[in-house]
Amino acid sequence: MKKILLSLGFCLIAALTFAQSEYKGQKFGDEVKPGDVKPAAKMEVAMGDKKAVDMKIEGKVIDVCKKKGCWMTLEMPNGDPMRVTFKDYAFFMPMDIVGKKVVLDGVAKKQTISVETLRHYAEDAHKSADQVAKITDPKRELAFEAKGVVILDK
Repeated sequence: MKKILLSLGFCLIAALTFAQSEYKGQKFGDEVKPGDVKPAAKMEVAMGDKKAVDMKIEGKVIDVCKKKGCWMTLEMPNGDPMRVTFKDYAFFMPMDIVGKKVVLDGVAKKQTISVETLRHYAEDAHKSADQVAKITDPKRELAFEAKGVVILDK
């Protein structure tokens, strides 16, 4: 009887562990395995003084490229959105995911974005010609290059 109960207990633990072994939702790119996921708001602190760090983050989508889903932005506590691109442009996001939570696996970066690239992003976001022309200085920002993304079913 002890062996049966012990075996059932082991099976239950294994089943629960397996059930928690992946995120539920629409998946893109490489698999995003659970474990050590930081909120996007804590990413910069977790990076310390490094310019690039492999990590997993979770955040809320606030914008997606209107042309083909080739980038998205996540909500950050300072009010500036954080741009997310996709490694080697191997995959793109659906354009209807604004407001959804995502989990990303990839490389967090501290970088400077050129005026040319900022203008390109503004054009992708359908900003007016006047708004694009007002971009005259490069911008220091946090960014993330995702190898894998899960749009959570929450």
